[in-house]
Amino acid sequence: MEIVKIICAILLPPLGVFLQVGIGKHFWVNILLTILGYIPGIVHAVWVIAKSK
Repeated sequence: MEIVKIICAILLPPLGVFLQVGIGKHFWVNILLTILGYIPGIVHAVWVIAKSK
């Protein structure tokens, strides 16, 4: 299941964060980072998924 979350994080970073932690602080931070730049959103999403294991 982690592979699916990482693939979602690469294609659509807020979706990957949502699947891991739901709607919360990390979700809104990730939306902001994705709006400001796609790469920072991906990095943050992968970090959140890896940290939450």
